[in-house]
Amino acid sequence: MKNIKIAYIGGGSKAWARVFMTDLALAEGLGGEIALYDIDLPAAELNQKIGGRINEDKNTISRWDYKVYEDIGGALDGADFVACSILPGTFDEMESDVHMPEEYGIYQSVGDTVGPGGVLRAMRTVPIYEGFAREIKAHCPNAWVINLTNPMTACTKTLFDVFPGIKAFGCCHEVFHAQEFLCCAAKEILGVERPHRKEIHIDACGVNHFTWITEAKYNGHDMLKILPEFIDKFYDKGYCERLGTAPDDFGDDPFLYGNKVKMDLFNRFGVLAAAGDRHLVEFMNNSQYIKDKEAVESWLYHLTTVSYRKKDRINKIEQSKRIAAGEEKIEVKKSDEEVVELMKALLGLIPPTVSNANVINAGQMPDMPLGSVVETNCVFSLDSVKPITAKPLPQNVSALVLRNALNIENTYYGIKHRDAKEIFEAFMNQPLCSNLTLADGREMFNRMVDNTSNYLKEYYSLEKLKV
Repeated sequence: MKNIKIAYIGGGSKAWARVFMTDLALAEGLGGEIALYDIDLPAAELNQKIGGRINEDKNTISRWDYKVYEDIGGALDGADFVACSILPGTFDEMESDVHMPEEYGIYQSVGDTVGPGGVLRAMRTVPIYEGFAREIKAHCPNAWVINLTNPMTACTKTLFDVFPGIKAFGCCHEVFHAQEFLCCAAKEILGVERPHRKEIHIDACGVNHFTWITEAKYNGHDMLKILPEFIDKFYDKGYCERLGTAPDDFGDDPFLYGNKVKMDLFNRFGVLAAAGDRHLVEFMNNSQYIKDKEAVESWLYHLTTVSYRKKDRINKIEQSKRIAAGEEKIEVKKSDEEVVELMKALLGLIPPTVSNANVINAGQMPDMPLGSVVETNCVFSLDSVKPITAKPLPQNVSALVLRNALNIENTYYGIKHRDAKEIFEAFMNQPLCSNLTLADGREMFNRMVDNTSNYLKEYYSLEKLKV
């Protein structure tokens, strides 16, 4: 048994924590302490109780000692791994991020990565991550740091920039959904039983939530050559790839979609966009796929409203209370997430593993800025994450990715310098802001800053943030 300490920053999480804890409970050969730290102390204490319930489950293989810390330094001291998963601000701030731009004709389906909402969220998150990086350097400089917070690229960039010696990577499951989409194509066109996504071997590269699959192989088949037939068959009615969901059953769930945007982008560029349609549309000019609510409906995806997220959060909190009290049983089963498997590879407990990860560009994507954060396949092995040089993107796709990569870089450096002008120019260059006048852009930016000022005033001079 390998005994380790995992510091969980954001240990009061309402959803991902349960996935992480149940996966750890099934991690044969691992055990130790999970240090829960959260500014919402009662939420962390609730997860501590849920961890105890998981330890009691008959399916549990690995039992962990869940401890709650009131200070981040204590949680980090001696940690072998640090998992970062936070909500910067509240859903009230996110409501402004996502929905205020609608007054200016700008719709956002997620609003946490790019677009006006992504910029404001980065303004709140990057300063917090600057503090995390300094604390990690002081308390556990040799720990592996796993970022799970959006905006993924900006958060991961902050960790590396503030603490250049950090051992960190960003994890995102969006590419997995694209592999599942290819599994559906194999089933429908090749007539085989639906494969497991790990049987689809891919080359993927880009920036988080705007990653592209340039090569996909399954059992000797070139899946990108099979896709046109699949797309011809399902383009109009869509095809939802989620396991346990019928192909056409995406109408009521705000997180599901028919992959029509993904299929259209493949028809345009010949490579497969590897994130959900809700994310992809935000990286393109807003007139293309997200002009208005009618366009959203025609492209078979949803605008995930913050009112829905608020209601869902209340339901999750109530469920957590029931689980903690023993009134509802938590199902201990393996998820499709890979975080725990990657941890085991880094500890040398399993053979080297290949997975997509967000790390500093050291040349694995030569067309993107060196030092920016990109998402490609990486090899995870004993105390090592090595990016794999990606197959080049088609030029037109590379141009789209580069625009967004530079926007993220410029947003980050504007925040680092606390320079409103730098941030605003990156804000105006967002594809979703492509139809915005300068006057409206300034007005909207200033209003959005005002709405989230409670979570900015600690790090910025609010007067100097006005443009």
